[in-house]
Amino acid sequence: MMSAPAVPSAVFSTVRHVPPPVSQTAPLREAAVAIEASFLREMLAAVGLGRVPSAFGGGEGEGQFTSFLLEAQARHLAEPGGSGWPNRSCAG
Repeated sequence: MMSAPAVPSAVFSTVRHVPPPVSQTAPLREAAVAIEASFLREMLAAVGLGRVPSAFGGGEGEGQFTSFLLEAQARHLAEPGGSGWPNRSCAG
């Protein structure tokens, strides 16, 4: 049985992680933001944000457009700097 050759620790200290260009990570980031927005939309709806009040409500139109409001609020929270992603200036 042959053992793997030992790698000096100095080799690991000189290796640096180089992040891929932003153009390659943009689609992945957009997909992650969309997933987080979808999750947040469901959470906002679960806590009652978007329920049409029975008294002094906006009528039938309010109920029809509430989903758009929830989507916009969730998307805003999911954008970089929102609930989960760091600010672009802090990302490294």
